[in-house]
Amino acid sequence: MDYALLMAAFAKNGAQPGWSGQRLLHECLRQAIREGTLAAGTRLLASRVLARELGVARNSVLYAYGQLATEGFVSPDRRGTKVSFKPALALLPEPPLTLRTGLSIRAQSLASLPVAPELSAAFAPGVPALAEFPLTLWRRLLERSWRGLSAAQLNYGEAAGEPTLRSAIADHLRAARGVVCDAGQVFITDGTQSSLDLCARAFADTGDRVWMENPGYGGALAAWRAAQLSVVGIQVDGGGMAPTAADWRRQPPKLIYLTPSHQYPTGAVLGLERRLALIRQATAAGALIIEDDYDSEFRHDGPPLAALQGLTPDAPVVYLGTFSKTLFPALRIGFVVAPATLAPALAALLSRSLPRGRAADQLALAEFLRNGHFSLHLRRMRRLYRQRRDALVEALESRLSDVASVHGASAGMHLALRFHDELRLDDARISSLALQQGIVAPALSQHSVGGRAHGWRGLMLGYAQVPVEQMGELVMRLEALIRV
Repeated sequence: MDYALLMAAFAKNGAQPGWSGQRLLHECLRQAIREGTLAAGTRLLASRVLARELGVARNSVLYAYGQLATEGFVSPDRRGTKVSFKPALALLPEPPLTLRTGLSIRAQSLASLPVAPELSAAFAPGVPALAEFPLTLWRRLLERSWRGLSAAQLNYGEAAGEPTLRSAIADHLRAARGVVCDAGQVFITDGTQSSLDLCARAFADTGDRVWMENPGYGGALAAWRAAQLSVVGIQVDGGGMAPTAADWRRQPPKLIYLTPSHQYPTGAVLGLERRLALIRQATAAGALIIEDDYDSEFRHDGPPLAALQGLTPDAPVVYLGTFSKTLFPALRIGFVVAPATLAPALAALLSRSLPRGRAADQLALAEFLRNGHFSLHLRRMRRLYRQRRDALVEALESRLSDVASVHGASAGMHLALRFHDELRLDDARISSLALQQGIVAPALSQHSVGGRAHGWRGLMLGYAQVPVEQMGELVMRLEALIRV
């Protein structure tokens, strides 16, 4: 707090003529406390220090502090004087019209998108079992990383990310997902949303057409809209994105975004035949596929399918991944794997626009990967999530099989409960009622893309963070809302 600046502003705008220096200081501090400029808990400067800073007698400061204490605004203790008054919250005035309409057209176009609900409650999609994360081990790795940092590493790091982490991710992806890459193609981001924004800036121009699954992921839709791309929703059926010949002929895309391992929100898995067909057709159209490998680490039934990126030589695929779902969301580390032909240009773009930091976090994650902790954690979570998936499916089928069916339960951390009678059951209303009871169950109908209707009506149910013993009671509460 710059007290001299505070005093100068008050003397100009709030002081009355003829006030003494003592009263001027007292009134200035009282107004700052009442308005919250000096918040409750703030420790005021020592009287000698403040007197020297303001160029006034110390007695003037002692008088002001004494008056404030008498009025209950501050309380003295052995360490000095602390603000004790907490102003009541006042309603903010309605902003002037010029401020309400001051957002860009791009930003205003995002206003219609749904706001993410509270992410800690059942059945919020995409939330891992945070209580099962090996936090003690992670603290130890972080402490080791900080101890090993040099002074130079406190500066901005390489825009592409720490080389050690990029190398560890490349090794993991080659072994676990069949991705064909080296460390030079891996670029560290702040998570999937950051990766999507990067792809929108780097690989498309204003007005370019991007295909998305319909229904699809709202975060991707926000990224494309913010970049002023033309979004086309492509039908999703039980086998994932299903573009028609007419789609390719009438609306050929520049970008194709999809979540093939566990489609968001329906949970469909894109089969091998469709994957290969999509690569062939995208290559022929000169389109670039953005493969968001969402939930790929958790395959509960049957063998996992390799990533699109590695299915054919030189596939036109940008691969996105994140550690928010496998480890914890607050880590905020994701990555982009660019095709070898695009990696140099992307590296040059990042070096000019995106300095990177958080070296300690990245180095700790690299060690977590290299030393086998990541693989061990995934194995534990696969077992746990399978148990929780089984409990949820059993409860749903025993109580709601006559009104809804389960989709997308073979993989991932969420499933879709699709209503049989899409006209009678309003999934948006049921989702809203559930939220009032502390249950997050997003409506499938709210994930439409590109202005195209789709036939999915029901609820998304994330189960990774919900203990087995709670599944039955939560499903009973959902059943009561659905059968009203």
